[in-house]
Amino acid sequence: MSGLKKQMWLGLMGKLKKSMDKKLRSRPQMEKRLVITAKLSKIYPKDMEAPAGGVDDMTKLSYLHEPGVLQNLKIRYELNEIYTYTGNILIAINPFQRLPHIYDAHMMQQYKGAPFGELSPHVFAVADVAYRAMINEGKSNSILVSGESGAGKTETTKMLMRYLAYLGGRAVTEGRTVEQQVLESNPVLEAFGNAKTVRNNNSR
Repeated sequence: MSGLKKQMWLGLMGKLKKSMDKKLRSRPQMEKRLVITAKLSKIYPKDMEAPAGGVDDMTKLSYLHEPGVLQNLKIRYELNEIYTYTGNILIAINPFQRLPHIYDAHMMQQYKGAPFGELSPHVFAVADVAYRAMINEGKSNSILVSGESGAGKTETTKMLMRYLAYLGGRAVTEGRTVEQQVLESNPVLEAFGNAKTVRNNNSR
């Protein structure tokens, strides 16, 4: 069945030919001697309309499959954009470096009260939505932070706490401000975050 010709998601674009054994064989235009074979079940369409810099919310992608998600995250990471939304879920990629400029007081002020999705994806946006919902509805709220060992869960939680302390103001109770009381729990977080695991031997 040599009549099927479509674009394939490769480093090089090429012509596809569907064979009788339900596999696709590609001969990229730039390499005449290279033939790539893959099962049909492993072929995913590429979003040809996606912007060059990726999208800040992956629900905007035409195809929400694993290769598309990973490619979008890779593009944004290379642009130092470590946060990306998938609806109301925030995906964070550990930058393995300090980025103090995206967590300073000016940034916190920007996200304070801003509608979710109006500004660039950020952990402060998630914290702000949770805090506003708690205040407006008068109910307890929670934020789930999950990920692989060493992914940055402890650091993310510390940033959430800093922002919530910032929103809580500096009212003094028992001789300490809200911010002081919240941040004093950091050693407990560090104790859990530095625990030795089978995936990450970072105990201190």
